[in-house]
Amino acid sequence: MLQFLLSILLSGVLLANARAAAELTRSLAIRLFGEQGPEYQQLVGATIRSVTNGVLGVAVIQTIFAAAGFFVVGLPGAAVWSVIFLVAAILQIGMLVLIPAVVYAFAIATKTAAVIFLVWCIIVGLMDNVLKPLLLGRGAPVPIAVIFIGVIGGFISMGIIGLFVGAIVLSVGYKLFLAWIEGSAPPHTPA
Repeated sequence: MLQFLLSILLSGVLLANARAAAELTRSLAIRLFGEQGPEYQQLVGATIRSVTNGVLGVAVIQTIFAAAGFFVVGLPGAAVWSVIFLVAAILQIGMLVLIPAVVYAFAIATKTAAVIFLVWCIIVGLMDNVLKPLLLGRGAPVPIAVIFIGVIGGFISMGIIGLFVGAIVLSVGYKLFLAWIEGSAPPHTPA
């Protein structure tokens, strides 16, 4: 949770200084990759947008469906459950919120309503597996598989920030590998 809050704080600081950060990243990309620097800067930006849309977009879609289930089954404090689910879905642990909600639904609702809610929660939990691969690769000039593997590996190794770092590292590495294969690798400039 602390890492999530630090990520939001860091994002706010970077967003407040977006123009200066863009110039800094442009200069850094040109320094690292020479004349192909702006292309790599655009690749990094497209990858960040793609991962953000994929992770946050899927979390919002899942939350809408989960909230509908919370309200229909009559869960007390359904709005609070929905907010908690949204945060958990962003943290990639949304199913952990659905488990106590289902248990509580079995305690307060009829068995039929509780079973229907259980099936609904399973569908909501599995949406992540279908929607994330579809939304993660949109707008990025690298294959979806590269971004998806980067997101999963980054999240496993570094948590929330790893979602972005892993995808960026693999995307840039993929483009560098292709440039190397084609024989047009960016010139190395000594530091």
